[in-house]
Amino acid sequence: MSVRVARVALAALAALATLLPCLRADHKLMTDLTLGFGQALDHCRKESGLTEEQMEEFFHFWSEDFQMVHRELGCAMSCMSHYFNLVSDVNRMHHENTKQFIKSFSNGEQLADLLITIVHDCEKQFEHEQDNCWRVLHIAQCFREQCNARNLAPTMEMLLAEFIMQAEL
Repeated sequence: MSVRVARVALAALAALATLLPCLRADHKLMTDLTLGFGQALDHCRKESGLTEEQMEEFFHFWSEDFQMVHRELGCAMSCMSHYFNLVSDVNRMHHENTKQFIKSFSNGEQLADLLITIVHDCEKQFEHEQDNCWRVLHIAQCFREQCNARNLAPTMEMLLAEFIMQAEL
């Protein structure tokens, strides 16, 4: 290997090493957001008609294998968004309230605008859907796909570890 190639490889590794803390911070924020948003799930379970089994499925939200096929999941997510005042009177994302919600978590400032843009773009894709529960379900699926594509989604291990730590408090 030439000295020049070695220097380029070393520079690339150094650049990657500087990005790792950012990626970890993004995953930590997304873990915190997921668990924070999930705090409203129990409140919304009955209202949305979720079964206990469907409620447990929420834990797998970030998994690409998780199939979002139950209308009740969309109803629950709509309820959860209302619970945190993240939607307007016409069931569309309230940008400022959502931004403040995201910023309320550690490192939220760095991802707030991106996450709002992702949700807004997903909302535009499903404006035609008349049933609010189905629309929210499709928006959530789009959001998950976009976050996964950007490597923002938390890992199951991170969610589980954080969930256990919160349960112990």
